[in-house]
Amino acid sequence: MSSDPDCIFCRIVSGTIPCRKVHEDAEILAFHDAHPLAPVHFLIIPKHHVASLLECDDSHRDVLGRILALAGRLAVAQGADDGFRTIINTGRVGGQEVYHLHAHILGGHERLPRMLSRT
Repeated sequence: MSSDPDCIFCRIVSGTIPCRKVHEDAEILAFHDAHPLAPVHFLIIPKHHVASLLECDDSHRDVLGRILALAGRLAVAQGADDGFRTIINTGRVGGQEVYHLHAHILGGHERLPRMLSRT
């Protein structure tokens, strides 16, 4: 499994940085966001280092599918049983801050605010 020693998420996967785990299996780790923006806010990441969706190809299809397939079950288990938002920021323009592919799962509000304003 490849990792980047400078990547904070790779260090979380290796256990050198602690996290509050939501789910873990051989390929995927889900954990609570350190600075949550909603009552339910956790991340789902592949354990294998992939910088962003820009790096993905057909070889990543299974892990990407598993991430999305887990999102609903984990969101409900965390209390977002009336819906949630899934966000994958990609690259500088997409607002990606940590360059290790990750999906944000947010919920737990009556209704989440709009992602982008229509102006």
